[in-house]
Amino acid sequence: MWATFAIFGLNGLVFASWAARIPSASDTLGLSDGQTGALLLVAAIGSMVSLPLSGGIAARIGTANTVRLGGVAATIAASTIAGGLVTQSVVVAAVGLFIFGLGIGLWDVAQNLEGADVERRLMRTIMPKFHAAFSGGAFIGALTGAGLAAAGVALSTHLAVVAVLVLIISLWIPRYFLPEDPHAGKHDDAETSPSGGFAAWKEPRTLLIGLVVLGAALTEGAANDWVAKATVDGLGSTEAVGALMFGVFVASMTLFRFVGGGFIDRFGRVRVLQVSLASSLAGLVLFVFAPTVLLAGVGAVLWGTGAALGFPMGMSAAADEPRLAAARVSVVSTIGYTAFLAGPPLLGFLGDQMGIRNALLAVGVAVLASFLVAPAAAERPAGEPRGAGIRS
Repeated sequence: MWATFAIFGLNGLVFASWAARIPSASDTLGLSDGQTGALLLVAAIGSMVSLPLSGGIAARIGTANTVRLGGVAATIAASTIAGGLVTQSVVVAAVGLFIFGLGIGLWDVAQNLEGADVERRLMRTIMPKFHAAFSGGAFIGALTGAGLAAAGVALSTHLAVVAVLVLIISLWIPRYFLPEDPHAGKHDDAETSPSGGFAAWKEPRTLLIGLVVLGAALTEGAANDWVAKATVDGLGSTEAVGALMFGVFVASMTLFRFVGGGFIDRFGRVRVLQVSLASSLAGLVLFVFAPTVLLAGVGAVLWGTGAALGFPMGMSAAADEPRLAAARVSVVSTIGYTAFLAGPPLLGFLGDQMGIRNALLAVGVAVLASFLVAPAAAERPAGEPRGAGIRS
């Protein structure tokens, strides 16, 4: 189990190493909000390419090897982005971000499949804690980014060090994953064939869970990519303060992910989802309209608390039935990451028109849609097959 925590944490550290210092990358490359959004969209396209394939890849080569593959891609990506920043080449940076998107897509699906397997074997809700490890890694990455920004360390140097760290750890840690399920091979052909993979896209429950995750992922992704810059541009703060605001968001999300499993077991997925989405919306609105950094920080806390559980609950719901978990998690991840990765770049285009803080209000529409379809994440009704050990 510790290996799964470590891999989620490393994933968060890698992501935050980039996200917390987007303002620095934007300044180095001389980009507007809209141009920054276009650059971020390249990473989204990379993930959109790899996510639909990730479930089949993980079913064929195992979650450990899929994580390793994603880690190698992330290492190449960090090095390429660093090169683009050094040469001030938007094209090179874009190539790096495309590779980054490819690697993160593979890594994310594999780690969630591993987390769902651990959750089933423990027979209690633990997926939020794995996502807390992601958030904890992101928090450390955000604080590191803030410190390095304040010290004037170039982002290219920062990313080069991260590349070495990722390569070593992502190749080593997966050897301690749980042994592959000996019965999983009986279903590999069904899960990884084109017809088997496509079948999951025609399941109403799976698609509705995907919509739930879409809203939850958009509110989290928008914060990851734009909280720092919205603080800098909207409140006239320094880059270091912007990175710290991102850290506040991530810290609140991390804390609630650690304690959220108990609430899910007690009150059920649906009720916790609805309360979470309401908190996220309230925090978002407060952050946008707050006249001071302090009040914006309160909004970031509510926003982060509300964003904590939507994605992990969606992954658990998609993996309720182990036999089809890989295909369904791949579908839900693809839908969710459409928002998580493609949504924030589109917010950048809106930011050119109305300012990035005001543009964040568009996230509220998706959050409301997720609130309405949250009942789809409930555990399967009696009589339908389900995975043991995941409580709604």
